Amino acid sequence: MKLVTWNVNGIRAREHDVAAFVDREHPDVLCLQELKALPEQVPETLAALPDYWCYWHGSKGYSGVGLHVRKASFPDRPRFLHPEFDHETRIVVGDLGELSIASIYVPNGGKDYAAKIAFLRAMEAYATAARAIGRSLILCGDMNVARTENDVHPTQRDPRAVGQRPEERALFEQILAAGGLRDVGRELDPTNERLYTWWAPWRNQRERNIGWRLDYVLAPEALAARAVSAASLREVGSSDHAPVVIHFDLPAARTSGIVAVG
Repeated sequence: MKLVTWNVNGIRAREHDVAAFVDREHPDVLCLQELKALPEQVPETLAALPDYWCYWHGSKGYSGVGLHVRKASFPDRPRFLHPEFDHETRIVVGDLGELSIASIYVPNGGKDYAAKIAFLRAMEAYATAARAIGRSLILCGDMNVARTENDVHPTQRDPRAVGQRPEERALFEQILAAGGLRDVGRELDPTNERLYTWWAPWRNQRERNIGWRLDYVLAPEALAARAVSAASLREVGSSDHAPVVIHFDLPAARTSGIVAVG
């Protein structure tokens, strides 16, 4: 199973980037964030991607998430839902048989830090509840937290900066612990000190790889153990974020829509 998460920073501006990426990569699951568009504003070429179950959850000019599931891999239409803590169109969850996948856009926190902290705490509770009932839940998206010092370029490190504060990092670790989740990208590339997914759009920071790691795939331990590769595709697209691609040695069921996780 190929899973992709990508903050596109405006789906209308990234129409051709996304269409070309899907045509080339054929992900089984595509999670998109920061659409900045209502569902009816999504470009026609993407609104109903051929061969995909598509779900768009957006607001005009702000926030928004999408979740798209390949029909050849999951023939039964997923059940799409929004947890109670969804606000500003920031999360959609797709139930794929025994597996749930969430596309998430955590608030940046620069203008309303309290709202960001509340959202992260709600994510912790949601992960706890899923684990309690034995539900396999993968959290994907722009978490707007650089998990450790190694997830920020040395020239950008500042414990006072939103996205690097100790409180945010502690909550990130609590989400992992509560849900029994693993940071798949880091576990597959543990010694890479230049593993970033976001770059400020000035001074050629992307070209120079002076960035932060903000985009994650967090999977239960049993699923994380079956991840075989991970990549942040810095060279792809014109968003300030890169697509993050994770391959799992996990065949998608082609008849029932159920994914075996044991």
